[in-house]
Amino acid sequence: MNDLAWRTWAEQTATGLALVDANLRLRWLNPALVEGLGLGFRHAPGQPLGLLLDDADEGMARAAKVLAQQRPVQWRSVALAGADDRELSADIALQPFGDGLLLEVHVLAEPSPATSPLSATLRGFAHEVKNPLAGLRGAAQLLQRRVEGEDLQALAGMIIGEADRLGALANRLLHHDGAAQLGPVNIHRLLERLADLLLAEPVPPQLRHDYDPSVPDLHGDADRLQQILLNLARNALEAGARTLTLRTRIEHGVRVGERMLRMALRVDVIDDGPGVPVALRDTLFQPLVSGRADGTGLGLALSREIAHEHDGELRYASRPGHTVFSLYLPMERPHD
Repeated sequence: MNDLAWRTWAEQTATGLALVDANLRLRWLNPALVEGLGLGFRHAPGQPLGLLLDDADEGMARAAKVLAQQRPVQWRSVALAGADDRELSADIALQPFGDGLLLEVHVLAEPSPATSPLSATLRGFAHEVKNPLAGLRGAAQLLQRRVEGEDLQALAGMIIGEADRLGALANRLLHHDGAAQLGPVNIHRLLERLADLLLAEPVPPQLRHDYDPSVPDLHGDADRLQQILLNLARNALEAGARTLTLRTRIEHGVRVGERMLRMALRVDVIDDGPGVPVALRDTLFQPLVSGRADGTGLGLALSREIAHEHDGELRYASRPGHTVFSLYLPMERPHD
């Protein structure tokens, strides 16, 4: 696409676009971006990129890094400097373009007061899984009818069950019932379900169980907690682990975020993989950060968000051959 054709397309597209020069100053904004921010940018050309951002200094620093490294990045739920003191946020893609940068801005709709706001991570996850699930479920149903033997039919049924679980989770995240569905949760049942799924892999890992049998039920959303455990286990296997240990413990007097918990459940997923790369350790839980070329970078970000949703926390410690991801969850109900 030549420059004229690109500019014509950019003027007409509904995606907010801006060109930024090598000095991180705005060169041009398309009508969609001007309208989305509700600002009159007649004098925007020549102004610093920070003009668009609520935190101008941080935004300029991050943009300078993109320019220096010549690597595209995506920012989730970035606060924008909208007109009339409106609180606006957007998902932003920033990529090298000529001698400067191309900025794509997707302004996020303001949440309805009647619903719980969903973060970009949760929305991204829901959109990521929803489309392929119908085909996956249909194929599993077809297999279940055609294969012989109870073991194969049970495996197909497991696929159907997981597709249904993920479909229900995606629907809750995308629609008005996005709030967590809280109730009693037996963590060991979730771990055994996880073990069944992992042992159905083409090359199953070696699994070890180290459970505290005295752990009582906790209060949470079973589907979302199951998703954390599945994400942690699959990340470990995709990183090269061959042995996983699933461990539960009760701890007392644990600080989680700003709270001191009288009693907390700690669930550990321990693997013997190569460990978390040093370059990723400070940003591991951020959306779109992945150690694999084909990774989406949503799994750990989603897992941490679900943990926070349960007033819990996700931590890790890693060295080659021994990585531990620990999920801390309060055992007391809110207001106990």
